[in-house]
Amino acid sequence: MGLTQIFASILTALLVGAWMRGTRRVFSLLALSILAVFWFQPAVPLRSFDFWIPSLSILLVVLVWFITSNAGAWKSRQNIIGLAVIAGVMTLVGLTRYIFPDPVLTTTTPPRLILVVGFIVLASVAITAFTTLSRRLALTLSFTIIVLLAILVILKSPLLSLQLSIFLRELTGRPTDTASALDLRWLGFSYISFRLIHVLRDKQTGRLPELSLPEFTTYVVFFPSLSAGPIDRAERFASDLRKEFHLTQDETLLAGQRIVIGLFKKFVIADALALIALNDTLATQVRTTGWMWIVLYAYTFQIYFDFSGYTDIAIGIARLVGIKLPENFNSPYTKPNITQFWNSWHITLTQWIRSYFFNPFNRWIRGYNIPAWTMLLLGQLATMFLIGLWHGITLNFILWGAWHGLGLFLQNRWSDFAKKRFNINNPRAQKALHIGGVLLTFHFAALGWVFFALSSPVLSFNVIMKLFGLT
Repeated sequence: MGLTQIFASILTALLVGAWMRGTRRVFSLLALSILAVFWFQPAVPLRSFDFWIPSLSILLVVLVWFITSNAGAWKSRQNIIGLAVIAGVMTLVGLTRYIFPDPVLTTTTPPRLILVVGFIVLASVAITAFTTLSRRLALTLSFTIIVLLAILVILKSPLLSLQLSIFLRELTGRPTDTASALDLRWLGFSYISFRLIHVLRDKQTGRLPELSLPEFTTYVVFFPSLSAGPIDRAERFASDLRKEFHLTQDETLLAGQRIVIGLFKKFVIADALALIALNDTLATQVRTTGWMWIVLYAYTFQIYFDFSGYTDIAIGIARLVGIKLPENFNSPYTKPNITQFWNSWHITLTQWIRSYFFNPFNRWIRGYNIPAWTMLLLGQLATMFLIGLWHGITLNFILWGAWHGLGLFLQNRWSDFAKKRFNINNPRAQKALHIGGVLLTFHFAALGWVFFALSSPVLSFNVIMKLFGLT
């Protein structure tokens, strides 16, 4: 989100929090969140795709609600109104083509209204048909999860994204020589897909509570957390949404404080650090070890203040409408070991991966007669590989995942060894060990950012060599 979008979100949240009650608040947040899906979507070189990509997001959300809700749930008054609001907002976005001389809610002119209405009709038919079929197929939930993961893989893989861009350009008669992997920037899909997979998995295990369509759609595309998280849980979000809420002065001050802190982190500290933070260009231009450490430290703090700043802004705006989003950071660079670092960095992603991958993976691997340390190594490597791939399917993100996976394993082995061999009761020694652990963990994480910040393994290893004065 840019500053204009942030301030517009703050203003609309203030109005909703102050004036809307009960179902009016729910439907207002639904409409605003649907609008945000279109307004926040960045420009896409493919014609009208800044409209069609958000439309596909909404289609997936509604489809997942239909296949996870009870049969006939859509017939309730609240859900029918929810469908009308969703279709109405999409139509309104299409109508801006004829109302305003320049695009207002999309980065380019929306497609013709007949195409928008046709999409809504076809989507309705497709959802109805798929839902009817899904009631008869036990594998529907698993199939939908696979589809979401397949889309995520395509978007995260530069090669696959490029091929899809070339295909779409050929399909629409556009030149293919300018195709790029960045042509298909699908705003918030990483978070949308994980929220939808969470719902589908909880439905499979019988843990999913019944949610209305307005509640469910607002949860998945909630405008403060659409682009950068946190990843909330559906039942927790719905409980906040169902509570009576009136924006008080104290709540406004708390939310405002959080927003101001977030703005300062992102647009003052992070943007200033970005001028000297590690990137491909600086990696080749910096000649000395000292300066290389400076640009690495700048990136280490820039990525934290950027991400945690957006999180603070999202949490603050959400509080204005009565939603208490979960925390995503807890001073990660002050933790004495890498396990505590990952319990404090991108907390909601870590918890999601633990619940839906690490724990099931460990239960599955226990069925094989292999040593405990091997199970731990495989589990932590696989988990961190997955977190790396979630950011992008490139060799550098795989190396970043491997770095942290091995780090978690070695730290776990060392902790077990130290507990058995050492019993340090001296407070000064304990404090010294804690400070040493913090410094070691911080620099371990900082060195890992080398793989995260750069585009190729060769460049990354050259930087690491330069950091230690080996080149």
